[in-house]
Amino acid sequence: MELTARPLRLSTCDTEFESQFKERLHWAAETDVAIEESVAAILRDVQLRGDAAVLEYTARWDQVQANSVHELELSQTELKAAFDSIAVSQRDALQAAAVRVRAYHEAQKRACGESWSYRDANGSLLGQKVTPLDRVGIYVPGGKATYPSSVLMNAIPAHVAGVGEIIMVVPTPRGEKNAMVLAAAHVAGVSRAYCIGGAQAVAALAYGTATIPAVHKITGPGNAYVAAAKRRVFGTVGIDMIAGPSEILVLADGSTPAQWVAMDLFSQAEHDELAQSILLCPDLAYLDAVQVAIDQLLPTMPRAKIIAKSLNDRGALILTRSMQEACDISNRIAPEHLEVSSQDPHRWEPLLRHAGAIFLGAFTSESLGDYCAGPNHVLPTSGTARFSSPLGVYDFQKRSSVIEVSESGAQVLGPIAAELAYGEGLQAHARAAEMRMK
Repeated sequence: MELTARPLRLSTCDTEFESQFKERLHWAAETDVAIEESVAAILRDVQLRGDAAVLEYTARWDQVQANSVHELELSQTELKAAFDSIAVSQRDALQAAAVRVRAYHEAQKRACGESWSYRDANGSLLGQKVTPLDRVGIYVPGGKATYPSSVLMNAIPAHVAGVGEIIMVVPTPRGEKNAMVLAAAHVAGVSRAYCIGGAQAVAALAYGTATIPAVHKITGPGNAYVAAAKRRVFGTVGIDMIAGPSEILVLADGSTPAQWVAMDLFSQAEHDELAQSILLCPDLAYLDAVQVAIDQLLPTMPRAKIIAKSLNDRGALILTRSMQEACDISNRIAPEHLEVSSQDPHRWEPLLRHAGAIFLGAFTSESLGDYCAGPNHVLPTSGTARFSSPLGVYDFQKRSSVIEVSESGAQVLGPIAAELAYGEGLQAHARAAEMRMK
């Protein structure tokens, strides 16, 4: 049977557009009770039994037998050996990507990650002290696929932020270690790495064991068990986000080769069947051309079944009245990846308020951002770009307010504080301020 991909065709002029559009966007994120119960039990077990529980679950699900968690730790020598073992072209690609990712995040740190202070008219010092987290954990998926790029995107901004220790966990099913992942850990400056995954790895990072030190924040993507575990340990540690299926939205004016845009839609659809790929365009003939390109290119793709399932179930080719209307719809979607495939992308960029990352122009494929452009590829999904940001240096820092009130400043601020404190019925607060007044 021939494999076909037919994204839903919609037009904003249709009377049924709103209902059909909302139905296509809907993603059932209901909590799986069985997963939640399983994860809760794993977290409790690791919290109580530590290393023993980690070893037990690793043997059960990854089929990796070890007498101690120390045996699951990857030495710096092994990481370096993995780097040396891969092809020169792979080494060069990892290092080139790392240079660009590091440069971007160093610029980000200069822009928003430095301490600052000023003195007011009374000589009081007011400011903010920015300090890095002491220790973070990064989770690197290792099931259906391996992601050395995720190692770079999580570890490098932590390193740039000044994090003292970066602990990486990565599952190695049946003991199979991916050399590119280990090499990326070497390039990115990971401090310690362990061959464990799943909810037990999240629990070990959050609570600590006899072998694995507790961290202060956990970042990185994972499966439903990992996501559920991160959600449950939040509060004990910080987390980056709870990520949903990957998404791409392309705003096209019809000037980009149709095959390019079709392949960009594929680039997210190939992640998994729940990924979403949508094209918005005011040119009906161009939408037809993209469908033709989809038909031509799909048989050439190794992950064609996944792409077809994703496009058929969640994809859409939408005819809009104008590019401006396409921008309005984009803001409603707040996509993870947003491509503006236009001859004049800077005309439309000011209209775009909500997106994880914005890719401007026909030559800016989303895949370049995934690997080596420089900005982080860990992005908010499922509409959370309305209030969330990409992973960055700021995720690995914390801010402390700095206040030094001068004697004359205490005379100005004291009456204000006392008045407000008495109004709240907090007399000790008021008296503390008043004692410093002449």
